Amino acid sequence: MGLITEFLSLVFGGQRNALRETVEVFRENAEAGAQRAHDMQAEALRQMAAEFRHGGKSRFDRFMDGVNRLPRPMLALGTVALLISALSDPVWFAARMQGLALVPEPLWWLLGVIVSFYFGARHQMKSQEFQQGLAASMAQVPHVARNIAALERLRADTPAAAGTGTYAAARLDATETEANPALEAWKTRRG
Repeated sequence: MGLITEFLSLVFGGQRNALRETVEVFRENAEAGAQRAHDMQAEALRQMAAEFRHGGKSRFDRFMDGVNRLPRPMLALGTVALLISALSDPVWFAARMQGLALVPEPLWWLLGVIVSFYFGARHQMKSQEFQQGLAASMAQVPHVARNIAALERLRADTPAAAGTGTYAAARLDATETEANPALEAWKTRRG
């Protein structure tokens, strides 16, 4: 009896399980594999959350983004202010425009280049961000299509929603008329 007990404790007992350890050489432990996958996904999400906290930008970057948003509203509001000043005090406005007439042409070119580069660079940056967002959305299309197809198969009004046969056979069964003697007798009595 002692020999059987020793053998069973070797295979199943004690702190080790030789049978389980031997099987795990050939087949992965599903519970341990799921735990590893969960840990990996949790770590990836933690890393991504840390990367995108506060938009992934420093305080200085956020400040500069705010400063970069100022020129367009300032240009629009400045133009409206010029129109209002021209209406309210035309002499004052004419004096300021005479001052602008004295600005040399190369300075106007330089101002045009600066404004063009600012708005061009901003347009390009926004365009690239849009394209990245579009690419990310397009990458999800196959997954979404599979999900929609799976949901469509679950509809209650789909023939053979709970059947195990083919969809075509179920559709034929659902649309095929059967002989119904009681219905035929009722139709003949009425007609």
